[in-house]
Amino acid sequence: MDLEIKGQRFIVCGASSGFGRAIAELLLDEGAHVIAVARREEKLNELQETYPDATDIVVGDLTDDDTHNNIEAAIGNEQLHGVVINAGGPPALSPLETALYDWDQAYENVMRWKVALVLRLVSYFTSKEYGRILFVESQSVKQPIASLVLSNSFRAGIVGFAKSLSQEIAGNGVTVNVLAPGSHDTPAIERVIQKKVDSSDKSYEEVKEEMEAAIPVGRFGKGEEIASLAGWVLSPHASYVTGQTISHDGGSIKGTFG
Repeated sequence: MDLEIKGQRFIVCGASSGFGRAIAELLLDEGAHVIAVARREEKLNELQETYPDATDIVVGDLTDDDTHNNIEAAIGNEQLHGVVINAGGPPALSPLETALYDWDQAYENVMRWKVALVLRLVSYFTSKEYGRILFVESQSVKQPIASLVLSNSFRAGIVGFAKSLSQEIAGNGVTVNVLAPGSHDTPAIERVIQKKVDSSDKSYEEVKEEMEAAIPVGRFGKGEEIASLAGWVLSPHASYVTGQTISHDGGSIKGTFG
């Protein structure tokens, strides 16, 4: 399928690895222009070297207002067609393992910057009556994950924000959606596996094999698989899809509306 995004411009947050990198590469392969944002400059440089005429990079911490300023500077006077709000998750902790400090930090790292950046960017879309806002969160927004209470809590808050925003700007041709990925073979899964290792007498490989066996399809997902879904949601083909939280979990969520 031709996604019809050739020449369009997208911001991809967390583009140095994992979901962000996979989505950025798919968009670039489809002929789009990407403003890639992350902290690891060497990884962004690699992306730019591969797609030199279609990639701008912004190096910085997404929780920092200066990074948001630099993102706006990279947009310049060009039309912006979409943004992928994505970054790593908070530490793996159970409720009783947390202190208030952990909650304050998780709010900054998982929720606050996303709301702040989207509120900055909304007018770029509404003024042109076209836009795609896509959050990449976690299946924990539909089914809480043990020992991930901070992710369970603040990612659910993002879903509430996304749904509310989608209702307000749908008439302006702007969609707002959330992807809820389950376990994928990306660096982010390593902290979950290690948490299980630390609380058991099992090896890393044993824990990983058990986690994969518990997924109905029998394996972790791949970055390029969720990227293909993200590409469609970000495209003109998805103009009637908004306010949705779409699972990509290999059947892991047990609820009827998973």
